[in-house]
Amino acid sequence: MDLEINDVAKLLKVSEKTIEEWLVAGKIPSYRLEGKHRFSRSEIQDWMMQRQETLPTNADFSLYRALFRGEVLHGNFGTEKEKIIQNVMSQLSEKFPESVGNPAQLFLERERMMSTALGRGIAVPHTREFLIEGPHSLVSTVFLENPIDWGGLDGKPVSTLFFLMATSDKQHLQLLAQIAHLASSPKMLTLLEKQPQKTELLALIK
Repeated sequence: MDLEINDVAKLLKVSEKTIEEWLVAGKIPSYRLEGKHRFSRSEIQDWMMQRQETLPTNADFSLYRALFRGEVLHGNFGTEKEKIIQNVMSQLSEKFPESVGNPAQLFLERERMMSTALGRGIAVPHTREFLIEGPHSLVSTVFLENPIDWGGLDGKPVSTLFFLMATSDKQHLQLLAQIAHLASSPKMLTLLEKQPQKTELLALIK
């Protein structure tokens, strides 16, 4: 089901007035139904990927908790997007219930719709479906030995992948906003270039 103004305001942790101002300025995608603005969840996700400078910082520990539950992987996972996603999913297979089937295919379907690259060498692969069950989302970080083109608007090869696996719309959008905020932090970008271990990454985010 698509979203209304109050839904988007709650998800992004901004006021309804802010959403209305973005609508007037043409800064956020929407459509009209019976005279009221409505928002497509997938379009809002794409908008967040491309317009990180407008996103709230959402100062809470949800990203820290999601990264803590996820893995941090280093290595050579391939030289093209499809192979990398397949290899990473094979290492994270225990994170998914058996009912998911082929999670790699779901990540690839999302990439075919639009690249999940944020720019600055970072991408956030995710799916249109919720792949894990329960109240807790997770984010697994993958550092590529050989950066590859991920289709980012800035043209910079990607070396850091945050595989986002949320359990709800709210958590998905909040985590996406927080990761996008990280991509604008010089201190975090410097750390990511060093491809840290999990403890060092968590320490800086905390």
